Amino acid sequence: MSPLDPGVRIGHVHLRVSNLQRSLEFYCGVLGFELIQRLGREAAFVSAGGYHHHIGLNTWESLGGHPPPTGSTGLYHVAILYPTRAALADALRRLRKAGIPLDGAADHGVSEALYLHDPDRNGIELYWDRPREVWPTDSHGQIAMFTRPLDLEALASEARS
Repeated sequence: MSPLDPGVRIGHVHLRVSNLQRSLEFYCGVLGFELIQRLGREAAFVSAGGYHHHIGLNTWESLGGHPPPTGSTGLYHVAILYPTRAALADALRRLRKAGIPLDGAADHGVSEALYLHDPDRNGIELYWDRPREVWPTDSHGQIAMFTRPLDLEALASEARS
């Protein structure tokens, strides 16, 4: 079987939320996504840069619902790719300003990442990829990712004012 076409990308994600307005306040108000379309009190579509939507939010099956219990299957996290380290630093600034706690932060060699949860306990990873030419490799030339602590203060110093 041949490998998947390298141009394939993962598109948008659609999340079930319990309170649409609260989710919009997080995704638009804190993270900075733009509201593209709202379907009454049941669904909304948000994006960066005017794309039709990167994230769909809906309450169709989850209005007033509760997050799945720890130990259950489902989505671990949604990863949101930032174009530069400075853009990720800006995301950290926004989170700090809103008082949103991080669950963790890591340097993976190929990327730097911030981990948190949205108001419905959906896992979120905010990250940027280092240029491919500086990714760590092993003695066979294979990617050799790792997990090390991320220096948050060094990252924060790159945020735009």
